[in-house]
Amino acid sequence: MVRRTPQEKKRLSYAKDRRNRYGEHAKSSRRSIRRKRERAHRANRRGAGQDLRAVIARVDEELAVHAEQTMLGRRWKVFQKAPDTPLGEVVEDKLRRRVRLGIDDEARAEARIERVRSRRR
Repeated sequence: MVRRTPQEKKRLSYAKDRRNRYGEHAKSSRRSIRRKRERAHRANRRGAGQDLRAVIARVDEELAVHAEQTMLGRRWKVFQKAPDTPLGEVVEDKLRRRVRLGIDDEARAEARIERVRSRRR
């Protein structure tokens, strides 16, 4: 087992820990990610079903070939989750926001931001 110093643990935490910055409640993202993925799959099934129903309605060789081509050429919907942000970036942004809102002194915040950056390296 490798022993790490507190400074090394902090550096690894800033680099590897992630935070959800998508703009929604952190706990609801568990449901919403699943829901968005389901929505994309449902749209794909619906589109394929429409193409197949067009073929089944009329058994025409030319129409069947055309429906198969549209089904193969269809651009399927794909869900892509936005990646979470490293903790170091989140802390930097919070410090900058405090300066922008007038909560913190700019020089003091810049010193803190520089410390966060040096620990991330």
